[in-house]
Amino acid sequence: MNKQQILVKRPVGMPDSSTWELVEKPIAELADGEVLIQNHFISLDPAMRGWMNDAKSYIPPVAIGDVMRAGTIGMVVKANNHPQYKVGDCLTGWGGVQQYSVTDGQNYYKVDPNLAPMPTYIGTLGMPGMTAYFGITEVGKIKEGDIVLVSGAAGAVGSVVGQIAKIKGCRVIGIAGGPEKKKYLLEELGFDGAIDYKNESVREGIKRECPKGIDVYFDNVGGEILDEALARLRMHARIVICGAISQYNNKEAIRGPKNYLSLLVNRATMQGMVVMDYAKNYRQAAMEMGMWMAQGKLKSKEDVYEGIENFEDTYARLFNGDKKGKLVLKVLEG
Repeated sequence: MNKQQILVKRPVGMPDSSTWELVEKPIAELADGEVLIQNHFISLDPAMRGWMNDAKSYIPPVAIGDVMRAGTIGMVVKANNHPQYKVGDCLTGWGGVQQYSVTDGQNYYKVDPNLAPMPTYIGTLGMPGMTAYFGITEVGKIKEGDIVLVSGAAGAVGSVVGQIAKIKGCRVIGIAGGPEKKKYLLEELGFDGAIDYKNESVREGIKRECPKGIDVYFDNVGGEILDEALARLRMHARIVICGAISQYNNKEAIRGPKNYLSLLVNRATMQGMVVMDYAKNYRQAAMEMGMWMAQGKLKSKEDVYEGIENFEDTYARLFNGDKKGKLVLKVLEG
């Protein structure tokens, strides 16, 4: 039997217990060329909130009645004449919030769990890490000496963005909520400065930590913090729009930036990025990031919770700030 979290209602505002239903169904028989994956871990990401909306986006919404979309990693436990994968292979892909996935292998990748723990492959070496890598290097176009400001800096993407910028010789300032996360940025990740948006003025914090302005702003939160960053841009600054987690559960229209004319004055650019656009280069990025990890330059932190029945409570941690690093749900029983 396969336990699954099914989307049964499109949420308005923050999803609650009426959004999903936990069901148990028999595992489907394999067609020729398919494999059965026992999912060990599921990736929880802020983007999941957008996938529940029936609106035009970079990816179709999750249909009502379908398994909730999510990245996964697990082991092949059964194979029916698959040309690439066999029993015992460790695969990461889009298995959804369920204990077992049946797939023809499209958009799945084989990884080696002996080289890194499974959760790392859906964190720093997975979609969040790839988002950070390509967002800051390809879109942010960082160069040595840049002043880089990162919001959501203690999260899965932001924490890796800041570390990569440090590796590339930048001065890095992170914005996060609470003294514990501020300490995490400074003492564990080696950021040059930190701003606690819950306990101080972001405007004053940016003035203090970035007195000469900002060359690159990597935005994970949107809203008022984006406006404050726009007000402190240097000439030819680059703003990377990765997410807007402060706006995802709004019941009213999303608020756009009021200070956008700063882009004109400073000849700056603001560009959105979706990690899927860089899929052909994932392997190259993972190799470089894996090397940094082996050298101790890049730290990976996964915040792991257990039980598919606890999906809703664990998902809520994406938005209430009760996590550090990559949020992961273990669904393998036993």
